[in-house]
Amino acid sequence: MAGYVGIGVPCGIMESSVGLNALMAFAVSMTFYSGAGQFMVSSMWLAGNPVSAIVASVSFVNTRQMLYSTAFAPYFAGVKKWLTFLFSATVTDESFGVNMGLFRQGGWRPAQATLVNLLCMTTWALSNSVGVLIGDALSIPTAIASFAMTSIFICLLVTQKFDRTNIVVVVASFVGVFLFKLIGLSGAAILLGACLGVACGMLFRRIGGHRELV
Repeated sequence: MAGYVGIGVPCGIMESSVGLNALMAFAVSMTFYSGAGQFMVSSMWLAGNPVSAIVASVSFVNTRQMLYSTAFAPYFAGVKKWLTFLFSATVTDESFGVNMGLFRQGGWRPAQATLVNLLCMTTWALSNSVGVLIGDALSIPTAIASFAMTSIFICLLVTQKFDRTNIVVVVASFVGVFLFKLIGLSGAAILLGACLGVACGMLFRRIGGHRELV
């Protein structure tokens, strides 16, 4: 929960720059949880990207949430549907790691896991609201605030286990984003570059696996 404060406040500052007030930021954070998505909406809006590109990019980033919920399915067999729905709708990156570890240890209940989700979301939402208030009171460059989310993705990148497939994905994504921006597709460059990176990684792994079988 403490970790959400350091990221939620800069996100609130970004949201303030696009016209959201504290109550709106809280409502958005509680009903549409996606820290990366909220940063992306603000940053891409300020950059003048079209709504279609913003929706597509945020949707692509949020597809990971479906995988999170699916991974928990075995632990929710026989659980009441309303609790399963609430849990699935509130899974976050951090609560996924905490809850999955505790479920594997045994003795962890769905109700406890859902409480972890809700506490994380509430902390995030309150931090966003505080960030909006700070952004309204102080003149903080949005470039500095927006780098908070960028720094997270840098940390995620450098902590990955770099096998050959991951290197192919990273390089192809970087090259893809550069080329798409070069030809004028700046709005969808990140989305298209990411898709290209994943496709190249899958192709490389399939070719590599085939060679090992041969």
